[in-house]
Amino acid sequence: MDPLDRLAATIRDRRGADPGSSYVASLFAKGRPKIAQKLGEEAVETVIAAMAQPDKIVSEAADLIFHLLVLLADADVTLDDVRAELARREGVSGHTEKAARNA
Repeated sequence: MDPLDRLAATIRDRRGADPGSSYVASLFAKGRPKIAQKLGEEAVETVIAAMAQPDKIVSEAADLIFHLLVLLADADVTLDDVRAELARREGVSGHTEKAARNA
């Protein structure tokens, strides 16, 4: 199994765990607004690393992906759902795809 799939499965498994013993469970307990806030914080930290601390990009990207997986799990969205959307967009110009979303 792919590491991202394993991580996503672990996150789903911890959804109902004790918030006092699991960081993931504590995020779920705080709700989607807190999960989204953490994702935003990690996104900003990734941008800062990209601009000023390139040696930290990998670790910040890992944090960003982790928190994205928590948000996806909270929304009952799977990596397969995301893969299907990416497959749907494959071969379509980014400009074309974005224009279709805004139409």
